[in-house]
Amino acid sequence: MHGMFSGSGLGFIGAIWLVFAAMFFFFVIFHNVWSGSGILSLLFQDFMRYGKSKQYFFLRPPWLQRLDLPKRWFAHFYVVSVIWNGLLLGITCRSLFLGHPYPIWLQRLLSFFCGSVLHLNSGDEFSVLLVQMMLCIQAVRRLFESFFISVFSNGVVHPVQYCWGLVYYVLVGLTVHCEGPLLGTKVYTIQDLLAQGQWYHAAGIMLFFWATFHHHKSHVILASLRRNKLGEVIHFRHSIPYGDWFEVVSCPHYLAELLIYLAISMTFEGRHLTWWFVVLYVLFSHAMMAILCHEFYVKKFDTYPKKRKAFIPFIF
Repeated sequence: MHGMFSGSGLGFIGAIWLVFAAMFFFFVIFHNVWSGSGILSLLFQDFMRYGKSKQYFFLRPPWLQRLDLPKRWFAHFYVVSVIWNGLLLGITCRSLFLGHPYPIWLQRLLSFFCGSVLHLNSGDEFSVLLVQMMLCIQAVRRLFESFFISVFSNGVVHPVQYCWGLVYYVLVGLTVHCEGPLLGTKVYTIQDLLAQGQWYHAAGIMLFFWATFHHHKSHVILASLRRNKLGEVIHFRHSIPYGDWFEVVSCPHYLAELLIYLAISMTFEGRHLTWWFVVLYVLFSHAMMAILCHEFYVKKFDTYPKKRKAFIPFIF
């Protein structure tokens, strides 16, 4: 059994995740407290909200609406993710199976964002490969869903939210590699990597695909509310979703995505400290979005199921 964490200190990328986690934790606490009519509260609400929570329960002046970007542009995030994480997967395979070191530009990026702290031990190469494959599967699936399944309304996002979404998946990919192990110093075969397999790899893979299934099903259910039986889009209104995890939470897609990130941490046996900072960020950011979405449903529909929670079943 490896030690829980090796190395010391906190890399720049870890600090980024902690700062954003703290910011969304602040949003969770004060999203309804700071909702006055002053300019600061107006800017705060505009920055925090997107989609239906911004359209229907938040009156904004025309000058602020001119900054709006279409929510359907979320698909751009997954284009970036497919390209970037696909590139990282190719570099990872090149390093593992051909023994090539990381390109100089990637080494410099990792050095800038991660420094030389908290590296995983040799023997975690299989974990890195599995996680990089998970990120690619997630990216391709979400891109497919954005183009062929999801039915976006005329919801909008803030320009800062859009720019953060583009950067987010780049940082996620870098985070995977920021704690090593150092690749490119040895040539591995598939048998070598499979020999590293442990129970936590199997557990991480199972949790990943279980959460992925429910994540996908949630988006299918949401899209079906705006399609007829032939699959044709018939309206862009919001309706009460039912089925699968929607029976217990308003936003099962956010819950499932949190479980996907937990599955990745499990695949690292919980020893990738910086990835836990990503999980913390996802927890608070998705809790914030789920709370706003839940509030929308409760206010809009008198018949909304009262036992349904926002994000975590039976808790909140």
